[in-house]
Amino acid sequence: MANVESRREFLKKSGIFLGSAAMFGSVAMLSGCASQPVDNQSGGIEIPKHPYPYVELDADKAEKLAYEGYFENGCCYGVAKAILTELSDKVGFPYTAIPPAMFANGKEGYGVGSLCGALGGAVGIIGLCCPPDDSRKIVAQLFKWYAETSLPIYEPEGTSGVKTIANSVNCDISVTKYMEAAKVERKDPIRKRRCGGVSGDVARKTIELLNIHFGFAEAPKEDDTKVEENLAPNEYIGQADGFGGPVKVKVTMDGTKISKIDILSHNETPGISSPAFDTIPNAIIEAQSTEIDVASGATLSSKAIMAAVEDALSKVK
Repeated sequence: MANVESRREFLKKSGIFLGSAAMFGSVAMLSGCASQPVDNQSGGIEIPKHPYPYVELDADKAEKLAYEGYFENGCCYGVAKAILTELSDKVGFPYTAIPPAMFANGKEGYGVGSLCGALGGAVGIIGLCCPPDDSRKIVAQLFKWYAETSLPIYEPEGTSGVKTIANSVNCDISVTKYMEAAKVERKDPIRKRRCGGVSGDVARKTIELLNIHFGFAEAPKEDDTKVEENLAPNEYIGQADGFGGPVKVKVTMDGTKISKIDILSHNETPGISSPAFDTIPNAIIEAQSTEIDVASGATLSSKAIMAAVEDALSKVK
């Protein structure tokens, strides 16, 4: 019977040996130059421990590369290739050993109604250079931005002039909203340029978040004081805790009636919380009461909106 090679021997023959990377980590971070694989005494290659090193990256460059990459093999590939290219150039190994083609399976999302491929590529890269807890926080910030931002921002070749807010992280919802607003079909070059632009946007935002996380850039300061300073006599701010943190609303009164409810800020999970933000404010206005049914699948977010509105109403004189 043939001898079965041990996993260790197989890896050694393949030229890859999983081990510690104290030497690599020190060289990479102290020298600031691209690193090469380090041979260990066993004759293999040492791979740094997770998370992998990160250096300041150029968001402008990645934005352009992601757009171009989209037309090579889709949005997931485009975003991953853009950021991996910069990491390979500035850090070197182990990023040079990660093939961007492994992200091509996220082209046009991961199936009907699933995650946007551009986000999928970004999530993979974030996971390489951040420990799990930090990675989850950055991913949540990226998803929130994607769901709430009017896209595309990056339009090197132009699109239809239409920008849409997805209110979701799902590919199908995001693309369908754009196609309906722009009155184009999926195969239309305009739609493709739009998704290429969104790929550039996601790559840029991912790098901005990573640069902030690793201390290479400062986070923009949130200033809610201007909103409150500019309140009309019939406008009131309310706040309550949701699943992901505070949910802040502005309630506009018309005499004794609620005429408008604006969501000012929240940290709820995009996609999952969307039914609450899409339906609860209008339902409260219609009922002129916060005693309404919660949105299916978004109970905590629904209750947070109701509580925030109640908080605002408590300030009505």
